[in-house]
Amino acid sequence: MNYRENYEKWLSSSVIDERSKKELLSVASNEDEIKARFSSYMEFGTGGLRARMGAGTNMMNVYTVAHATEGVARLIESLGEDECARGVLIGRDSRNNSDSFALRAAEVLSSHGIRVYLFDDVRPTPELSFGVRYLGCIAGINITASHNPAAYNGYKLYWEDGAQPTKEAADKVSDYISGVDILKDVPSPSDARGDLIVSVGSEIDEAFLKCVAKESVYPDIVKKASDSLKVVYTPLFGAGAKHVPEIMRRIGLKHIYAVEEQMSPNGDFPGLDKPNPEYPASFKLGIELAEKVGSDIIIATDPDADRVGVMARDKNGGFKCITGNQMGSLLLDYILTALKEQNKLPEDAYAIKTIVTSEMAGAICRKFGVKLYNVLTGFKFIAEVIGKHEKEGRGSFLLGYEESYGYMKGLYARDKDSVVASMLICEMAAYYSLRGMTLIDALDSIYEKYGYYAEESAEIYMEGSDGNEKIAEMMNILRNSSPETLGGDKVVNIRDYYAETSKNIITGNIEPTGLPKSNVMYFMTERGNVVVARPSGTEPKIKFYIMANGKNAEDSYSSSSSCKLSLEKLLGLPAGSLKK
Repeated sequence: MNYRENYEKWLSSSVIDERSKKELLSVASNEDEIKARFSSYMEFGTGGLRARMGAGTNMMNVYTVAHATEGVARLIESLGEDECARGVLIGRDSRNNSDSFALRAAEVLSSHGIRVYLFDDVRPTPELSFGVRYLGCIAGINITASHNPAAYNGYKLYWEDGAQPTKEAADKVSDYISGVDILKDVPSPSDARGDLIVSVGSEIDEAFLKCVAKESVYPDIVKKASDSLKVVYTPLFGAGAKHVPEIMRRIGLKHIYAVEEQMSPNGDFPGLDKPNPEYPASFKLGIELAEKVGSDIIIATDPDADRVGVMARDKNGGFKCITGNQMGSLLLDYILTALKEQNKLPEDAYAIKTIVTSEMAGAICRKFGVKLYNVLTGFKFIAEVIGKHEKEGRGSFLLGYEESYGYMKGLYARDKDSVVASMLICEMAAYYSLRGMTLIDALDSIYEKYGYYAEESAEIYMEGSDGNEKIAEMMNILRNSSPETLGGDKVVNIRDYYAETSKNIITGNIEPTGLPKSNVMYFMTERGNVVVARPSGTEPKIKFYIMANGKNAEDSYSSSSSCKLSLEKLLGLPAGSLKK
C-alpha cells in the first residue's frame, strides 16, 4: 500500500476521530506532507519511537501509540500468564498529549489481561526505570521525547531489567507490531479493563529517592558548606521539579532557588525553542535569578529529567556552560578522588562511557587504576555492561555517562538520571567550595592534571521525505571514501561499526570492534584526535563528534576546527556547515 492509499484509508476509516481527519484534509494539496506522514511507520528501535505529533502513520498520535502497544502486549502475552500478571509500569513527562498517550497504552495492555501500573502524574524517566525493577514488572513504557522541541513526543520501552531493549529484543517487538493492522487489530478504549489499571506514585517516589541518596560519595560535605553554597535550579517545565529540589534538601543544601516561571509542567515550553540543558539559552531566567541571589551555580534538567546541564560562575564573574563531556570528567575525577581519600575505592572498580564521549576519561581512569569500558551511544549499552558484571558477580560500578549530559551512578536504575547527577554536582560544588574553588576552577585543575581535551559536536538536519536518503549518502561517503588525513593529521584507525571492523591503517590489520552492529563511523588520527559520525536514532539528522587534545586550549580547538574543515570538504558541504 503506497502513502496515498494509506492517507485515503485514514480519511475513510470510522476508527479515526474527526479532529484528525480535519487535520489530514488541511494538507490534502501538499503531496510532500502527505508522503512524509504516510510513506512509512515510525521505526521502532532500541530507543522506541519519537516523532512530531500529528495525524499519520509516521507521526506520534493515539493510534500509533496504540499500534506500538498492541505489539508489546502480544509479545508479553506470548510469554504466559505469569508475565502478564507481573505487569507494565507506564510513566510520562510534561509534554502535550503525554497523559492521553499514556492512558491509551494502559487501555491496550489491560485489554489483553496485562496488569498496568500507571503513574498518577509526571515522573522522571529514571524513576520509570527504577520502578520497573522495584515492582518486578515485565516491562515499562515512558511517554516522552526527552529534550526535543515542543512539536515532538515519543515512546520509550523498558524491559524487566529496567533498561531499554537490546536490538534483538527491539526487533522482536517490531515483528509483533508489523503484524498488527493499525486500524483493524487494535483494541478500542471500550475494551480496556479498569480493574487491571492501578495508579501508583508516592511509594515509588520515596523508594527511588532513598536509593538516590545512598549514592552520595561524601554524605556530610554539603552540610559543611551549606551556609555559603547557593544553587539555582530549573526543571525547564518538566518532570524534575519535585525530586531534584527534594534530594538537594535531603543532603543538607539550605539555599535552593527555583526558577518559579519554569517550575510547573508545560508542554509548550514557553520561551524555549528547545527545552534542552545543553543550550545556554535554556539558562536565561536561571542566570537572572542567580545574579539576584548571588549563586555561583545553576542546574537545569530536561523535560523527562534524565539529562542535566550546569552553568557556573567564572573568575570574571560571568556564567559559563560546563559541557556534558566536561561534567562527566569532573564527576569521574571527583568520585574517584573522594573514594580514594576515604580509602573506599574498590580494587575492582569500573566506569563506562560511550565512544563519542571525551577521551579524558581514559586518562583519569588510568591514574586511579580503574577499568574503563567504551560502548556505543545510548544508556542501554551502559546497562548491558552493568548487567553482565552483575551476572558474573564481579566489578564495582562507579559511574556511567555520555557527552549528551547524561550520568548514572548506582545499580537502582538502568538509565541516565538527572536526580542523582544533580545531587552529586551539588556535593562536588561543596567539596571544591570548602577548598576555595568554583567548579570552573576545578575544571581548570583537571586539565592541568590530565592534559587539555576539546570536544565539539555538530549536526545537520535532513527533514522531509528524502531526509533519510541524504543521511545515508553522507554515511556512504565516509564509509567508502574514508579520509587519509583529518585536520592535517594522518588517520591511523578506522572503525566501521556497521561492518563491525576496526582497521589499523599503519599495519593493515583488521580486527572486530567487539561492539554491536551500528551505523557509526569512527576515525582516530596519529595525535589521538577522534572523529565520529552517526545518524541520530531519534531525530532526522546526522551527528558529528570531534574530540581533540593538545598542550593547551588554543592548540586543541585549532585541531578540532581543522578536523571539521576536512569533514566539510570530504562531504561537499559549505564551509561552516558543521556547527552546533
